[in-house]
Amino acid sequence: MDDQSLQLATRVGEGLLSHGLQLATAESCTGGGVAQALTSVPGSSHWFERGFVTYSNRAKEEMLGVPDHLLLEYGAVSEQTVRAMAEGALRHSHAQISLAITGIAGPGGAVLDKPVGTVWLAWAALGRETRCQLEHFPGNREQVRNQAMMASLQGVLDVLDGWS
Repeated sequence: MDDQSLQLATRVGEGLLSHGLQLATAESCTGGGVAQALTSVPGSSHWFERGFVTYSNRAKEEMLGVPDHLLLEYGAVSEQTVRAMAEGALRHSHAQISLAITGIAGPGGAVLDKPVGTVWLAWAALGRETRCQLEHFPGNREQVRNQAMMASLQGVLDVLDGWS
């Protein structure tokens, strides 16, 4: 883990702790990298509730309750799926905030309208509107995954900025 990731994860933890909140993660293309970054922070057990690594469509359905019709109609890398992942992480945890990531890190898996680097991110919070964001990250597999992790953590800070 690089210093930048650890610093951002630490800021997320401090923000969650200051509000008395816990976070759950639902990751696909990052394979648990966000959860690993968060749990690298000492004391993370106070604010990190759990992480779901749902790489396959079946895992998204079984662990997060993503409806199969969304996966069939829109695909795993879509706004509809990432929204369902984030909301499912809240329903299947004790957290008040969740983040979700699904995308195509490469080098394979791309299709015409979803090139390598296409990543959908979402943040859900109890009593608030779920926010989704589409990104097109440049670089190789590792770079795409790292950028997705950093963007997801920054998104949690953005949610916390609006928390009252």
